[in-house]
Amino acid sequence: MQILIKSAKIIAPLSPLHGQTQDIFIQNGVITNIADNIAAADGAKVITGNNLHVSSGWMDVFAQFCDPGQEYKEDLSSGANAAAKGGFTTVMIVPNTQPALHTKTQIEYVLSKTRYGAVTVLPIGAISKNLEGTSLAEMYEMRQTGAIAFSDGLKPVQASGIMLKALQYVKAFNGTVIQLPDDTSISGHGLMHEGIFSTQLGMPGKPAIAEEIMIRRDLELAKYTGSNIHFTAVSTRKSVELIAAAKADGIKVTCSVTPYHLLFTEADMVTYNSFLKVNPPLRSADDVQALKDAIKSGIVDCIATHHQPQDWDAKQVEFEYAKNGMTGLESCFGALRKALPDVPLDRLITMLTTSPRAIFGLPETAIAKDAIADLTCFEPDEKYTFTDQHIGSKSRNTPFLGMELTGKAKAIVHNKLLFENH
Repeated sequence: MQILIKSAKIIAPLSPLHGQTQDIFIQNGVITNIADNIAAADGAKVITGNNLHVSSGWMDVFAQFCDPGQEYKEDLSSGANAAAKGGFTTVMIVPNTQPALHTKTQIEYVLSKTRYGAVTVLPIGAISKNLEGTSLAEMYEMRQTGAIAFSDGLKPVQASGIMLKALQYVKAFNGTVIQLPDDTSISGHGLMHEGIFSTQLGMPGKPAIAEEIMIRRDLELAKYTGSNIHFTAVSTRKSVELIAAAKADGIKVTCSVTPYHLLFTEADMVTYNSFLKVNPPLRSADDVQALKDAIKSGIVDCIATHHQPQDWDAKQVEFEYAKNGMTGLESCFGALRKALPDVPLDRLITMLTTSPRAIFGLPETAIAKDAIADLTCFEPDEKYTFTDQHIGSKSRNTPFLGMELTGKAKAIVHNKLLFENH
């Protein structure tokens, strides 16, 4: 396949081409020419746009594809389709499947089913057997098979001893443990952020300390072991402060935030919209501002969509019984640009490309002649209403439907394939 990207501004801060507007010609998955003006070859697919930009392919570090076990919510194919529509070429998926991704067989299943797709799907291996948090899973064998990192995903590791062993185990191969910080013995019955709004709405609250105490504990364990730890969906001011102090102390810690924790607050819960029921919950306006400041200062390393599909029955019930989570791959970039209009585009693209690859030990993708094409084309300032046509997931549990967003992924080029988002 021949593909010509016309007049695209290159966003690649580490490249000498950064900031230049160029044509990029791709043949059979390899960039063969980058120049001011390249004539389209016969039969070549041409990608054009208004204020078109191009960067290395975007990467998400925490998404749920529900396969195997709950394919009626999402499967590996539909999840990859959702990622492609959102502009992602690489997605790390959590092990919260049925059965869990806790053996080499499950890791092989994911890799074999997604090997030739438009999106690279990288499975996160479970820390504990069956995600039960009581004994370690086959971490070394999963690593040898292709597990990108280790986590119990949506079920945070509660036992200090298990987390300590996991951190010690991954150090042998310089791996990374991912933790969704939440002490469920404190927050287990909460429905939203504990504060004035939970009191006014009469809903049990999840206190911020449930997140912060877990971060404090795991930072001590990471310091003790000298291992890599990544906190995902960090959502409070104190959490950011703890991570900033740990980085200054030389602890090997990184963190990510979700787009929805940057755009919504606890005040939005007054509608009892179950699509806004997530874990960690939407926090206070002060917490949201702290997250934005941490992105600007570099404390927050990357973005995690926390794409979590739910079927209709899981959300169209009383708020108390609704399941947590929203889909987020397709709306990610538009939500980020809407929430962070004053954050430089270079910074956002770095958080979607260079940073996650560095954290999880993947080689940097280049925009250069003779490089394998792994590209995302996007229009960063386009305003549009997010509708069903923008969704590739099987599920529709998103509060973004009908909302005006800013910035849209237009196409990805990856694995010798082109996926266009109309």
